[in-house]
Amino acid sequence: MNPVATTPITLGASRLGERPAAGELADALIASPLGNVDTSNMYAEGRSEVLLGEALARAGGLPPGKLIYSKADRDVPSGVFDADRVRRSLEESLTRLGVSHLPLYHLHDPDTITFAEAMAPGGPVEALLALRDEGVIGAVGIAAGTIGQVHEYVATGVFDAVLSHNRLTLVDRSAEPTFRLARELGMTVFNAAPFGGGALANGSTADYGYRPMPQEFAAHLAAVRALATEWGVDLAAAALRFSLRSPLVTTTVVGVPTPERLADLPRLLDSAVPDGFFAAVEALGPPPANGND
Repeated sequence: MNPVATTPITLGASRLGERPAAGELADALIASPLGNVDTSNMYAEGRSEVLLGEALARAGGLPPGKLIYSKADRDVPSGVFDADRVRRSLEESLTRLGVSHLPLYHLHDPDTITFAEAMAPGGPVEALLALRDEGVIGAVGIAAGTIGQVHEYVATGVFDAVLSHNRLTLVDRSAEPTFRLARELGMTVFNAAPFGGGALANGSTADYGYRPMPQEFAAHLAAVRALATEWGVDLAAAALRFSLRSPLVTTTVVGVPTPERLADLPRLLDSAVPDGFFAAVEALGPPPANGND
């Protein structure tokens, strides 16, 4: 395994380019001492990487110790995700960001191809491994939607890192077997979306992980919210702390859609969350299925 240098918090740039003040946010993400930055070839149709590249140019490069990670994506119009597309994706990412090397490049959401196609000789995974051997990227990761899909790739043992979102939170433990295997294999684990798409941050009762919640899952989430009120705990701070304290997690990816959200992150990090609160959450029993996998 090739080690990936990380910070406890990784700043997610998936929404960069979708809202006003995008340039301001890009500058703030590059300058922030809170952590490294995660983006992708297709985030905001490529604008996330473009904006980060422009911010890097304005800043005169990355601050000391700061890293940007990105991801290889399929060709959007055709759905093609072969070896040639991986190399083109990386070339696009490097050009947009204005860099010659990336410390980590994930295979991202390979939904238009089968696992067998991805892993076949001459396929996209082999291309990523070759790029790692060539030194253009430092490490190879898998970042995908369903935890079943992620687990299949992790089990190959060829990846250096894994990223999954919404699957290891206060109310969802479905990523535990996959992350445990990843750690046993020596992989770097990126746990993304600790707020469950907002359900553990803004009080939304309709969706978790961007999908409607089953009734039993919604009841469990309501019980966790009630415990947060009982303990006088900021639910978002508790959700973030849950990921940060997990021995299965190397770094927690927090999506940052606005400069205001980035400015509020230190408050969440500094908020006290008693161990007793987490014990009370565990006493509720295993979280029920949420229908995302």
